[in-house]
Amino acid sequence: MTIALKGSLVLAGAGKMGGAMLEGWLKAGVPARLIVALDPKPPADVQALVDKNGIRHNPDIASITDAEVVLVAVKPQIMDDVLAGLTSIAKSEPLVLSVVAGKTIARLAHFFGKDAAIIRTIPNTPAAIGRGITAMVSNANVSPSQEILAEQLLSSIGEVVRVPAEEQIDWVTAVSGSGPAYVFWLTECLAAAGAKLGLDPKLAEQLARATVAGSGELMRQSGIDAATLRQNVTSPNGTTFAALQHLMADDGLKPLMERAIAAAAKRSKELAG
Repeated sequence: MTIALKGSLVLAGAGKMGGAMLEGWLKAGVPARLIVALDPKPPADVQALVDKNGIRHNPDIASITDAEVVLVAVKPQIMDDVLAGLTSIAKSEPLVLSVVAGKTIARLAHFFGKDAAIIRTIPNTPAAIGRGITAMVSNANVSPSQEILAEQLLSSIGEVVRVPAEEQIDWVTAVSGSGPAYVFWLTECLAAAGAKLGLDPKLAEQLARATVAGSGELMRQSGIDAATLRQNVTSPNGTTFAALQHLMADDGLKPLMERAIAAAAKRSKELAG
């Protein structure tokens, strides 16, 4: 994958998510001279990456006159303060790419202008190892070439999908944005159930972690849908079948997950204001 940039790529926020993107961009061949990192105190590993590659770090904002993309990766509670200091960059008419949870396109336009090309996204935490998935939605000012560029930049941390309406970002947040926590909780519950049977708790945790991680990798590598994989390991009247009678009951995991996802989507909408 070649990421074709002519101007500067400004990274506002070089924390875990921003740092993961920075590492991905460098691996994809983005010239370090085109990257600007804005963060008063990035994590030590990100600072080392910045120093090693000679990336411009916290220059005078007024000196950035050729911004092609501004990627906003700060915490939601400080976004307004950070963007208030970047308004001069808007003169370059950059593509604004946000990974800030809960902040709408309209809020971003407040700082970059109503004519700004803005893409709002929601990634998830596996992005830290390049295995995330990010959904993106564009406003009407984004050109087809800018959408392609955004996909290339976001692909540095995993898969990228598009949604047709900003409303759906709340739904994506509920499924994949918050989703890793559900998987981690499933792992905890699986380990706890094994320990309750009498397994050593550390062994139960090891079994649960390896099972969840391995099953996810099997889905990824095989490309087989989850339902078929489930059916493939479920023998009639076997042990898996016995467990699934509870998990797939009318009051089992599916309705519980539906309620959980609906609650997360509702809260996402509330936070977006």
